[in-house]
Amino acid sequence: LRLKVFSLYRPTGDVTLQGPVFIREPSNSIFPVDSEEKKVTLNCEAKGNPSPHYRWQLNGSDIDLSMEYRYKLNGGNLVVINPNRNRDTGIYQCFASNSLGTVVSKEAKLQFAYLENFKTKMRSTVSVREGQGVVLLCGPPPHSGELSYAWIFNEYPSFVQEDRRRFVSQETGHLYIAKVEPSDVGNYTCVVTSTVTNNRVLGSPTPLVLRTDGVMGEYEPKIEVQFPETLPAAKGSTVKLECFALGNPVPQINWRRSDGLPFSSKIKMKKSNGMLEIPNFQQEDSGLYECIAENSRGKNVARGRLTYYAKPHWVQMIKDVEAAVEDNLYWECRASGKPKPSYRWLKNGDGLVIEERVQLENGALSISFLNVNDSGMYQCIAENKHGLIYSSAELKVVASAPDFSKNPMKKLIQVQIGSLVIFDCKPKASPKAHCSWKKGDEVLQSSERITILKDGELQIANVTKLDVGTYTCLAENQFGKASSSTNLIVTEPTRITLAPSNMDVSVGESVILPCQVQHDPLLDIVFTWYFNGAITDFKKDGSHFEKVGGSSSGDLMIRNIQLKHSGKYVCMVQTEVDSVSSAAELIVRGSPGPPESVKVDEITDTTAQLSWKEGTDNHSPVTSYVIQARTPFSVGWQIVTTVPDVIDGKTFTATVVDLNPWVEYEFRVVANNKIGGGEPSLPSEKVRTEEAVPEVPPSEVSGGGGSRSELVITWDPVPEELQNGEGFGYVVAFRPLGVTTWIQTVVTSPDTPRYVFRNESILSFSPYEVKVGVYNNKGEGPFSPVTTVFSAEEEPTVAPSHVLANSLSSSIIEVSWDAIPWKMSSGRLLGYEIRSLKIPSNSKTTILGMVIQSGYIHANRFGNKFHFVFPAPSQPPANIVWNATESKVLINWEQVKAMDNESEVTGYKVFYRTSSQNNMNILNTNKTWAELLLPINEDYIIEVKASTDGGDGTSSEQIRIPRITSML
Repeated sequence: LRLKVFSLYRPTGDVTLQGPVFIREPSNSIFPVDSEEKKVTLNCEAKGNPSPHYRWQLNGSDIDLSMEYRYKLNGGNLVVINPNRNRDTGIYQCFASNSLGTVVSKEAKLQFAYLENFKTKMRSTVSVREGQGVVLLCGPPPHSGELSYAWIFNEYPSFVQEDRRRFVSQETGHLYIAKVEPSDVGNYTCVVTSTVTNNRVLGSPTPLVLRTDGVMGEYEPKIEVQFPETLPAAKGSTVKLECFALGNPVPQINWRRSDGLPFSSKIKMKKSNGMLEIPNFQQEDSGLYECIAENSRGKNVARGRLTYYAKPHWVQMIKDVEAAVEDNLYWECRASGKPKPSYRWLKNGDGLVIEERVQLENGALSISFLNVNDSGMYQCIAENKHGLIYSSAELKVVASAPDFSKNPMKKLIQVQIGSLVIFDCKPKASPKAHCSWKKGDEVLQSSERITILKDGELQIANVTKLDVGTYTCLAENQFGKASSSTNLIVTEPTRITLAPSNMDVSVGESVILPCQVQHDPLLDIVFTWYFNGAITDFKKDGSHFEKVGGSSSGDLMIRNIQLKHSGKYVCMVQTEVDSVSSAAELIVRGSPGPPESVKVDEITDTTAQLSWKEGTDNHSPVTSYVIQARTPFSVGWQIVTTVPDVIDGKTFTATVVDLNPWVEYEFRVVANNKIGGGEPSLPSEKVRTEEAVPEVPPSEVSGGGGSRSELVITWDPVPEELQNGEGFGYVVAFRPLGVTTWIQTVVTSPDTPRYVFRNESILSFSPYEVKVGVYNNKGEGPFSPVTTVFSAEEEPTVAPSHVLANSLSSSIIEVSWDAIPWKMSSGRLLGYEIRSLKIPSNSKTTILGMVIQSGYIHANRFGNKFHFVFPAPSQPPANIVWNATESKVLINWEQVKAMDNESEVTGYKVFYRTSSQNNMNILNTNKTWAELLLPINEDYIIEVKASTDGGDGTSSEQIRIPRITSML
């Protein structure tokens, strides 16, 4: 009999058989009776091999699927055609079956939603006194499905608005008026709506009138709407409790827990406290709740207990089991819920029959001495009064002879001398096979070195060369026999003969970590290096790492070693039978890492207190720190003076001195050790030193030149980094030589390089003592040393006389004249200018040693003479400065001096335009200054050229004068 059953259950080929498992199960459905849809579908789909087939039950009875006018099977889905509430309402279950068994789906309820019309009979008039409370009854018509209620007052769409005095119960549908007022007189109509179909029906109007026999006096609250004494609430549900009272005055509604615990924040009061809502109900929300209705005449209390319940949910589901015949099975499923669930089991869709071999205890199924007839689909059902859940799994009871095809023994096992070798023998067999061993033809028995374990495993301890050979496992059960063999090879152990050792190196060096071995010649050997636990990639890190040496050597060369190469190096040597390793620590010492968290703790006008944190020392202690600074005026980072002068490696604060006031500084710190200086820290935040009185006067104070009645004073402006604060400017002081009183003026622009004093009383070429000082918002600084500057010279008033020209050769003319009389008080006579002479066209002429190229000549014929002109000066007007007054802009520049071979300057042209103009305007002047009207709301763009007989000279750089946005 066992052989016959075994043949029935032996798997064939690679096909995996599987019992049915649900993918989709039916769920509760509500079908609107008046729906235009003429069918309802209940889902059911299962997977399995062979593919499952399906059947359905309604209220525990099989559905006749041959009635095609009523039912249709679409895959596993059941389609109910023209559903009828009288015959199709109930509990549906789907059964999925194949040759391995049957499973039954969870239960699904099909309900029909409908709402009939109210009866048309008129409702009686309700007559009450003013001040009395009243309840208007709704009495919904026949229906199925959840309803919602509202009331119309007189005519649609005037609905009764709920407040402290009026309340519509969603439990009963009734309208409650706590205290009737004259405005309440009228007709009231109950409106009932199906929340499923959205159908709405209206009852007959109920007239409400006031009695004429007086007004109702005050009375204590009477609670008309209250919740049940005990109300079960499901875990996770939303619980709504209603409470409303009649009374005069209108009662105030309040809620509390009888145990005194406060309400959680999730609880909400609605409808003027007439409804308490508890979302996501949990165990801690259960308890006794009180509704208190109170007015000036008294109070009343309604109480009700909320009890917690939970449908079952799985803690442990059953899983597929494959067991051998004659084994014992213990299958446990566990679920939680409140009340505590009970359990029952199904086999292939039917209740499990309890017998001597089959027992149930606390939800666990035990079957002893399994046989193939126990195979099938099992379902554990956990249920309490609030619901039930299913867990499905397949039990396969198999019977087969031993078979090594899926788990053969290794063809070859290599071990080293002295080790323990383990031979596995795990054939597939049901029931489990008994195993014995042979070496060659010799049957093995357990001994001091040889152990045969119960699971068939063979162990040989302290292996020697004599153990080499072929080992065979023989497996047998009542259904047959099978064997499998392996060959054992015993080798010499691998040993490292030269291992890497700990090393201490500096950045940039190259080292070799040795790793050389002695091994059995029968074995292939593989060297692997690990760095800090990660395998070394010689391709990726080829610029630093290289494996060197012969077949028995795995030496590691590290070129140009870096800080990142510090760490633990492990040489791993592997063969087919063993592996050995050796480790070494490599310390790489380098210059320090950057210090961290550099910050300025305190700042004055000339000092900054700095602090920082030490960075990594890279295995070489820091010996000193250097502080560097950078300003907008410095060329890169510069070392600064500190206190202390030398900052040792254990000091993390210092004071930087000799800083310039009112300059924005950044600081950074560089650490040094015996290997060298490290990377600088990140810069500190930018800080500005405090303001101070300026200490440096302008340099190169001089002057001279200009136009008649002018004293021109010039200087080199003080650089911004030496101005020491805002509001920087110059104090210009001058006096005629021999006079004791100084004339002073202020120049407010820190970039201005000159000052021109104009006065008709100034004598030509008179000496003045001049000095220029500095000031800012903090006060006045020093003056420059006193220097002598001459006022402007006077132009010559007469021309040379007795001008003679004498031809010396075909290309040379000698010119001579009498010197003009000249007084030193008028200035210094600098020389003479030859302005016109007769020159053959395209010639090359030397005049008193000066060669005039014909290309320089601008030839205009005047009678029988040519007039030639030197080219315009190549030097542009320099040092253009400007000052603004209330209505004008004053522009000054330096006089352009022509070279010997350039035309003399006869005047200047000021080209100017506003930023909105395209074309330049021109202002001609023979002075070194000009005045323009003050531009309003626009910039001036200005450039200046010298004008000569030889044309306009080179233009100055364009000057932009910013717009003036206000005249105030």
